[in-house]
Amino acid sequence: MPEETALTLTEMLYEVAGPVATITFNRPDKLNAWTPTMQEELRASLKQATGDEAVRAIVITGAGKGFCSGADMARLAASSTGNTGAMPQPPLQPAGEGLEANFERRYSYMLRVPKPVIAAINGACAGVGFVFPLYCDLRYMAEGARIGTVFARRGMVAEHGMAFMLPRLIGTANALDLMFSGRMIEAAEAKAMGLVNDVLPAEGFLAAVQKKALDLVTFSSPRAMRVIKRQVYDAYFQNLAEATAIADQEILNCRGTEDFKEGVAHFLEKRAPRFTGR
Repeated sequence: MPEETALTLTEMLYEVAGPVATITFNRPDKLNAWTPTMQEELRASLKQATGDEAVRAIVITGAGKGFCSGADMARLAASSTGNTGAMPQPPLQPAGEGLEANFERRYSYMLRVPKPVIAAINGACAGVGFVFPLYCDLRYMAEGARIGTVFARRGMVAEHGMAFMLPRLIGTANALDLMFSGRMIEAAEAKAMGLVNDVLPAEGFLAAVQKKALDLVTFSSPRAMRVIKRQVYDAYFQNLAEATAIADQEILNCRGTEDFKEGVAHFLEKRAPRFTGR
């Protein structure tokens, strides 16, 4: 991958195996507590994966025992005493105009990554560590992992669009329960709420999630998934008539594409698909 050498990371790891890129938060001694550097490096890593045609799915996980335990508490402590210089905040991004303005915020840009983005929540996940999995397409948790919003217990409010995203995943009552209480929940309860797609054994957890990613991009058309992802998130801001009209046009756009022809051919020929993404 020629561009990979240009990616310089200090608090994350970026690896590619076949069509799956894995981004790992790499501050295990701090349970991968969130920093401005990590925020920048996540965006850079996702940009790298987006630009690499060989990568068809992206997995995000944490090193060691934690996924991301929230904002670095030393920075929060400094901020609470008025020492804002100790916790630098990037300026708010301009709102922009139209539909695309919704995908230009601190984490909502992840919804525009044109490939499946999968959160592999291997351990403690709290605060801002809870936020960006909401902007992933799929979420898996390891047995024994725990997750919670925490914000209200720190005198803080729902950050970075959580109040918009979380109710759409688990319903208003469940979302308010988690946000009001700030309680940590086990993986089984997260699955029962619909917050995560599945709970997997802790032993071999990352490999199991990577296998799910590999199966996804092996048996489904990358082009189809790219369009479906855009349809789903655009529909958050559309009415039914608009979403249906776009779907009708996208059906027509499929005709003649390599992936549509291959989708029919491999079914009729009873063989594994060889999708190109075009």
